[in-house]
Amino acid sequence: MPIAYLTEIFYECCSTKAIISSKLITFAILYFNPMNDVYILLGSNLGNRLLNIIDATELISNEIGSIDIASGLYETDPWGNSNQDKFLNQVIKLSIKEAPLRLLEKILSIEQRLGRKRNGEQNSARTIDIDILFYGDLTLNSDILVIPHPRMQLRNFVLIPLNEIAPHLIHPVFGKSIYRLLKCCPDKLEVRPFDSLIKL
Repeated sequence: MPIAYLTEIFYECCSTKAIISSKLITFAILYFNPMNDVYILLGSNLGNRLLNIIDATELISNEIGSIDIASGLYETDPWGNSNQDKFLNQVIKLSIKEAPLRLLEKILSIEQRLGRKRNGEQNSARTIDIDILFYGDLTLNSDILVIPHPRMQLRNFVLIPLNEIAPHLIHPVFGKSIYRLLKCCPDKLEVRPFDSLIKL
């Protein structure tokens, strides 16, 4: 039974206010799909941007799973709010057993420890931003987590580093490769390879 089908049943039940043990859902996810390819976007435009990205990848490696592959670093113009400094962005890929909501909990904890302060303002400056782009072929739409990331197809700062490491990856909603999504992306903001390009 596909993981996406199990998750769909779970959230349909949640929408009818049924109570289902999160431990049961976690067990089902781990049993039916023990390893999942997860793509994560890292971003920073406050403080020492490079150090923030390095610290985030170290915490992710130690607490979530080892990084299989990482894109280069890219300096990007801020999206949606130009009155702030430029971002550094990077995409990483992990193969993990962590259930999606538990993964989100760990990511939020890492962001908080690295100084992320949420003020309710969208597209604001931040020391670190960690977004789940893909979790295998899972599609998930809940109040606290949407997978795939709902606006990634509109943002070059996501698609360019993702295309570097996974150009043939198929978006499970649009049915297009990352390469094709990049080619038709309407975003005109500049995304440049960072001078201190690193591979992790």
